Parts: sequence; C-alpha cells; structure tokens
Amino acid sequence: MAEARRIVVKVGSSSLTTAEGGLDADRVDALVDVLAKVRSGGEKEIVLVSSGAIAAGLAPLGLRRRPKDLARQQAAASVGQGLLVARYTASFARYGVRVGQVLLTSDDMARRAHHRNASRTLDQLLAMGALPVVNENDTVATDEIRFGDNDRLAALVAHLVHADLLVLLSDVDGLYDGDPSKPGSSRISEVRGPADIAHVKIGSTGKAGVGTGGMVTKVEAAGIAAAAGIPVVLTSAVHATDALAARDTGTYFHRTGRRSADRLLWLQHASTPQGALTLDDGAVKAVVDGRKSLLPAGIAAVEGEFSAGDPVELRDTTGRAIARGLVNFDAKEIPQLIGRSTRELARELGPAYEREVVHRDDLVLLHA
Repeated sequence: MAEARRIVVKVGSSSLTTAEGGLDADRVDALVDVLAKVRSGGEKEIVLVSSGAIAAGLAPLGLRRRPKDLARQQAAASVGQGLLVARYTASFARYGVRVGQVLLTSDDMARRAHHRNASRTLDQLLAMGALPVVNENDTVATDEIRFGDNDRLAALVAHLVHADLLVLLSDVDGLYDGDPSKPGSSRISEVRGPADIAHVKIGSTGKAGVGTGGMVTKVEAAGIAAAAGIPVVLTSAVHATDALAARDTGTYFHRTGRRSADRLLWLQHASTPQGALTLDDGAVKAVVDGRKSLLPAGIAAVEGEFSAGDPVELRDTTGRAIARGLVNFDAKEIPQLIGRSTRELARELGPAYEREVVHRDDLVLLHA
C-alpha cells in the first residue's frame, strides 16, 4: 500500500451530501484536502471516482428524496453533475490542481474503440498533471444507474488505468462480521479470498439513503479488483488519510488474481447482454476448453435483438450462460448462418461471412 503510485479513490454519495440532498461543501473540501496532500509530492497520482450527481441534484429540483423513476433520476443527475464537478473544480483550485471530468457508460467501455479512447484520455490527463474525476454518465445510463453506486465502476476504472491500489470510501469504516451498529460485531481487518468472508451476512443498503450502494456492492467491487491483481482498502471517508498513508484502517482485500485484458474485464462485469446464442455441445467444448472462437456451425439457436458489436450471452443447451462476447453479426443475420461452415457461407453470401460470429479475443468465460 505504501508503495502504490497510482491510486483510484471512490467516494459515495453519502460522504459528499446531506441527507436532504445537495452537496455538503465542507465534506467535499475535507476529501479534497486529503487527496491534494497525497499527490502534492509528485510521486503519487490520484483518479477520483465520485458518486453524488443524483444526490446533488435533488434539492435544486425541489425533490425531497431520491426518485424511483428513471426519468427523474436522470434529470437530477443532469443538474447535479454540473454542481458536483464545479464544486470539485473550485475546491482543488485552492491547491492549484486542475480537474478533468470523465463520464463513462458500461456499454461504451465494452466496445473496443470507446475503451481505447477512455484509456488514452485518462492516461493523458494524468500525464498532464490533472486529476480525473470519473462518474457513471447517469443522464443516459439505464442499467448502472440502478445499482452499485459506482463501486463496480471504480474497480473497472482501477483496472483500466493500471492502478496500484483501489480505496473505497463509504460511511462505514470497513467490513464487519455482523451489523456494525450492534454490540459484538467486529471489523474484519483483512480478506485474503472469498472464503474469508463466506460466513458474513452482508447488508445491501446504504444507511444515509441518498446513494444506491451498500456493503454488497463494495465487497463485489473489491472482489473484481482483487481478482484483477489490484489490492483494495474499504473504509470510511473520515479515515481517508489513514487509508492513503497505509495505516491500519478499514478492511484490506489482498490480491487474488493477476491482470487480464482491460476490455474483457468490462465485458464480464459491466456489460448488459442484448441477446443470447445457444451453442451445441461441440461448440461449448471448443469455446470453454479450447478457448476457440465461436463459428456459425456451432450455433443451435438465437434470441434477442442486437446489432453487430453488441455484447451477447453464450449458453449451452441447458440454458446455462457459459460466456459473454461481442457479436460480429446482427441478430437478423444469424438464422441463415446457424449450423453452416464459414466456407459455405462465403461461397453463397460473400467473403464478409467467412468469419467468426464471436472472436475469441472478444469473448470472456463466465465459469472458467
């Protein structure tokens, strides 16, 4: 932890806003004070993944609580995102630090060109001495807006920027073996793998009521990052200084795996399948055991409406999802390809059809 040079810090809505909605300037400034000090020596880089756009937009729009319908959530995010980045810009300016806003959607990040662009933008911002402030693009997102409170986004961004450490800041000072508000519960200081917390019943809602995340999403995010070779500290925002100074605080999740391809991590954990392809037994074996591409000959059925480039689920004949991948054909084209060889298809339909339905480089196994 002490040697970590590039650090992704995620902060939740409850740590930035009041319970009634609206930004708490003092809380924002307190967080900025910590982050600015960490990067002041020039040896460490910080990427901030910040929730709070929807919560910040509640009070200005006269909303007493977070709305349940998507349209008003998106409206609140539209108003709140501007307020949020303006607050960060002003607060970091006290230290001469320039802020760069980066809004991401999970669908964009599963696509090759968009993924490369996001990676280049973040790298360039850091190279130029700016501090990226990343958020889910809540004004257009339809799936991620409903869960995660950016915890999963933070894990994926940590992987995208090749971070050495992910720090998840919340309103709870770590993972507990029971309800932290009740006597007898104790903080779990280290997690070396899923088995260490298999016995823990993890709550699913935040206590402040302005965010969507809870301990479940934070533990899931920590698992994603740890499996990708990035250690994680989960603690409260008031202990941010200790976490970034590598002092004993919160819960430390050890690495459980090694880095994989950035885009495949997004494909596995952040994409929403737009349809499904059922594979015959031979294709399942080729894809799972042989790590081969999916060819038309191995497809038994297709469902859903999708376009070339969309993520789709690959299933075995029992309906179990075995993989997820980016498809090379529109859904309406697939029926004429089913069970046929690429050579035959090229002869009949042209050379554009002599290719994989899902290339192995655009495919991630779900039960490897």
